[in-house]
Amino acid sequence: MIKHTVCFKLKDNSEEMVNKTVEILKSMQGNVPMLKGIEVGKDFLGSPRSYDIILTVILDNAEMLDAYQNDSYHCGIVKKHMHSVAETSVAVDYEI
Repeated sequence: MIKHTVCFKLKDNSEEMVNKTVEILKSMQGNVPMLKGIEVGKDFLGSPRSYDIILTVILDNAEMLDAYQNDSYHCGIVKKHMHSVAETSVAVDYEI
């Protein structure tokens, strides 16, 4: 199993934009078939080093991670939104 975790810092981290982005990320559940699990959280501290949103998805293996990266819903809806609102992001992919 693979965990793919991404932290996002948004250009506009207003409550409205954070909530909208969280919902778009959560919308992958049921729309991206290779996902075995998804978790989305939003930061509550707001410290200078904080990121605004964290996404973790669970996939069967590295091949499914590749498929996820190219999935039409993920690319057409989610990545499109994230590229327009994210100032920066960091990711970690690891086996569990």
